[in-house]
Amino acid sequence: MRWKGRRVSSNVEDRRGGAGAKVGGISIVGLIVAFVGWKFLGLDPQQTYQTTKQVTSGMSGAAETRGLDNPTPEQQEAMEFVGTVLADTEDTWSQVFQSQLNQPYTAPTLVLFSGVVDSGCGTAQSAMGPFYCPADQKVYIDTAFFKDMRTQMGITGEQNSTELSRHDQAGDFAQAYVVAHEVGHHIQTLLGISSQVQQARQQASEVQGNQLSVRQELQADCLAGVWAYHNHERTQFLEQGDVQEAMDAAHKIGDDYLQKKAQGRVVPDSFTHGTSAQRVQWFNTGLKSGQMADCDTFNRPI
Repeated sequence: MRWKGRRVSSNVEDRRGGAGAKVGGISIVGLIVAFVGWKFLGLDPQQTYQTTKQVTSGMSGAAETRGLDNPTPEQQEAMEFVGTVLADTEDTWSQVFQSQLNQPYTAPTLVLFSGVVDSGCGTAQSAMGPFYCPADQKVYIDTAFFKDMRTQMGITGEQNSTELSRHDQAGDFAQAYVVAHEVGHHIQTLLGISSQVQQARQQASEVQGNQLSVRQELQADCLAGVWAYHNHERTQFLEQGDVQEAMDAAHKIGDDYLQKKAQGRVVPDSFTHGTSAQRVQWFNTGLKSGQMADCDTFNRPI
């Protein structure tokens, strides 16, 4: 993926200066198991937020005091990479909103953090993975998650370096897909989709609520594909193998794949993000057409 030399977004908050690689004595590597449980096994995120808030109530102040005073070259590159991808979403979605919706696009802020962070949705840990908070319209990412993608979750192919952010190697577009997916949730907030889903879930059963969540997540996957289509038209940023990386990422964060890996069995009624096949299908739908209208997962078979 070609990303160096382009604009870096100014809508990035660096809060990595407080917390280190551990939260409450639990390593990032250990937290990946909890992340799978929250993100993909159907646990209620609001309950997770409240539980985390109780556990970390005395820690959050230190976790987000400032950015890194002396970032390593790898940490600096991680920030530049995420900032460049965010800038690409800003420039691309501004054009797409104007051409397809005839309305302006309001960009989110992206927050980089280490370990623990306070958001408008509550206090969160790295274990939750990257997430979008509609209450403050911010995307939250602990860049250590990208390393977990490579080493713990096996998202990409062979890696010859243990450095956190060697984005000139394989895996960079898979990481950009993660950012684009969270920005997709921001677009759902701008269009009023997120609030409609939240209201519908309050009146639905747990299984029905999970099904609504699946459709919402698949739509964000599709919107990530729409972004990739138009961003490539703008910048020619995709290289050979990049699309396969994103497909591999989408496959390996499917509910069925992760449940089978974590517990040896699949529980479809607990799906909250969609199967591997569905996630690949909807990302590919947006990537092939570039049309937001094709991402209507709520009124089409998924």
